[in-house]
Amino acid sequence: MSRNLDLTALRSFVAVADAGGVTKAAGFLHLTQSAVSMQLKRLEESMNVALLDRSARQIGLTASGEQLLSYARRMLSLNDEVYGKLTHTSYEGEFTLGVPHDIVYPGIPTVLQQFNKAYPRMKVQLVSSYTTRLRSLFAQGECDIILTTENSAGNGAEVLAERPLVWVGAPDGQAWKARPLRLAFEHNCIFRQGAQRALDNIDIPWEMAVESESSRTIEASVNADLAVHTVIEGMHGPRMVPIEHGGALPELESTKINLYVTEVDRGPVCEAMAQLLRGAFNAI
Repeated sequence: MSRNLDLTALRSFVAVADAGGVTKAAGFLHLTQSAVSMQLKRLEESMNVALLDRSARQIGLTASGEQLLSYARRMLSLNDEVYGKLTHTSYEGEFTLGVPHDIVYPGIPTVLQQFNKAYPRMKVQLVSSYTTRLRSLFAQGECDIILTTENSAGNGAEVLAERPLVWVGAPDGQAWKARPLRLAFEHNCIFRQGAQRALDNIDIPWEMAVESESSRTIEASVNADLAVHTVIEGMHGPRMVPIEHGGALPELESTKINLYVTEVDRGPVCEAMAQLLRGAFNAI
């Protein structure tokens, strides 16, 4: 009697193998951890073999699991190809993109518009936060792709661009001339300490005039000419402008814009988003 493999369970198996654990795989698959675990258990019971080695801290594959993984990848690829060819329907589902708030402009709105045109039935969840939180969400499988602003390239990162930071303030603002210099930063902004060090190095006194968890608060304060801020060159929001200080303020360090793309259930939709992001940030 012929027996059939459960493709949904195979997809979960491949996701766990790629992610190195059930929790992260569940995040990428938009399933609960218990649902993924149950699918894996049913798959092992249906074949009467152990596929996962659960004795170590991180889940590994048994010899049977390694053999199945190769078959599973080919079966899922063929399944997706057949479904795409014969149904002629658009891709459906949910995609989560994480972007630091300070590099949303000017490229991300255009990227989202282009992606929506190509995949109109895909729901895109945009998560805007600071880099350390985005790295954490990505590690937990809660984002499919993230962009980060970092001094170096982390494990698995693709560097899209490296740009200097610049001082920004209100249009026709005068806050940059005040001493002590009034600064506005979010608590977790990675540019904050670098700006403070640069000011200390040339003996410009400063004070934290505005501290907040909200980027909107920082933007409003800067736009009101209450303080100054730093952003990546060319990526300031619509309410801030670069300060033409003529050397009165220190030059700032550069930062890298990095791309991280999931290795779990990576398909044409994920690759399309990654390519749009490359185009947007390689052009700056």
